[in-house]
Amino acid sequence: MQVPATFEYERADSVTHALELLERYGPEARVVAGGHSLIPMMKLRLAQPEALIDINGLTELARLAVEGDELVVGSMVRHAELLASTTATHLFPIFRDAERVIADPIVRNRGTVGGSLCQGDPSEDLAAVFAALRATAVIQGSGGIRTVPIRRFHEGPYETAVRAGELLVRLRVPITPATGSAYEKVERRVGDWPVAAAGAVLVLDGGVIAQAGIGLTAVGAPHFCAPEAEDHLRGKAPGAEVFAQAARIAAEHCDPHSDQRGPADYKRHLAAELTRRALTAALERI
Repeated sequence: MQVPATFEYERADSVTHALELLERYGPEARVVAGGHSLIPMMKLRLAQPEALIDINGLTELARLAVEGDELVVGSMVRHAELLASTTATHLFPIFRDAERVIADPIVRNRGTVGGSLCQGDPSEDLAAVFAALRATAVIQGSGGIRTVPIRRFHEGPYETAVRAGELLVRLRVPITPATGSAYEKVERRVGDWPVAAAGAVLVLDGGVIAQAGIGLTAVGAPHFCAPEAEDHLRGKAPGAEVFAQAARIAAEHCDPHSDQRGPADYKRHLAAELTRRALTAALERI
């Protein structure tokens, strides 16, 4: 029988209260919202927090709206809410592509955007999505608010820029005209972690690629992105040959490992093929 170790439980009624509780219980405290990653780890004793701070009541972190030239996605936005948001998915179809293949409806109804990113799993879908979108993470602590580019948010497997006593409160995604986006994923079965997945965002100006974002997950891409491939695309007219070369560059700079989901060579092949498909789909959506 899987039983977590003993822990204290507190329910926060505001962000300020949550930060106070985190400070009171110290670095061994953890916040819980959906809990679909944390609770199983606690059952297996892979995680043994001394206190859980429940933030499910913090509706202030569940905002999903356009503010100026940015889409703001609160850390407590549920996966199902992001998938159902016509505002978010119209601006960035990559959200719809990714959220449809994340886990199952039960997980999507309770799991949160912030929880997924803060888990820091090397195979996380939304990490690649937000990396492709060049989002900014907004983190709040007792000392105030600071921002971190999402491409610097993940510092290693299960390690993020959120420090003890801090909360990820929202993501900011820049809105740019003439933008298309898409996400492609291969999984062993429906709702599984990806064997490999790629997201692409393209911005056109005058018939050439003014900006490109490529997000990769489960293939050992540093910070879930492919900057060398993005550099190759910038300034070029979009097309099959350009996309294929960028995809090869993206795959070359990955470091996949063989595991139960497949051998490294297969994952590298998928990184290239899925990047090419995502770029093609993103172009069609501009």
